[in-house]
Amino acid sequence: MYLVIACSLKSTSKSRLLAEAAERSLHSLGREVELINLRDFPLPFCDAEGAYADPHVATLSKKIIEAEGILIACPIYNYGVNAALKNLIELTGQNWQEKVIGFLCAAGGTGSYMSIMGLANSLMLDFRCLILPKFVYATGNDFDETRISDEGVEQRISELGHTMIRISSALRENP
Repeated sequence: MYLVIACSLKSTSKSRLLAEAAERSLHSLGREVELINLRDFPLPFCDAEGAYADPHVATLSKKIIEAEGILIACPIYNYGVNAALKNLIELTGQNWQEKVIGFLCAAGGTGSYMSIMGLANSLMLDFRCLILPKFVYATGNDFDETRISDEGVEQRISELGHTMIRISSALRENP
């Protein structure tokens, strides 16, 4: 099973639109996929103490462990991923071990293109994740109010889904 995690807490999230498109893409390729919207899982702030016992943390940890691959759809704020995503990773830490990870990023402009690298490096070094090197990066110009308006973004999401399946399947077949 594949996970697509929509990490924005904003009700009109553009990264959620990317997540929904990724879910449709994986599903159209005949894969079992679950879309997780972090808005539906209010998480406590990671305090390195009692926050780990939260029932939402346990639920998300289990889903992450069971996932064959994970696509993370996140907004880019101030040249970095949002705090909700970082908090999720801090709370579920070791459950990310050796996962195949892909990114779908929504940003205001083109200047933050490399901003996902800090998180990607952390996932690679801390949890030995395999990061798909080609990710989707969309700006505000790629969206209408309620949908992705740029066909190129839709095509890149489809390519990311194909790559996720190809790489995760190869790793599963040749551990």
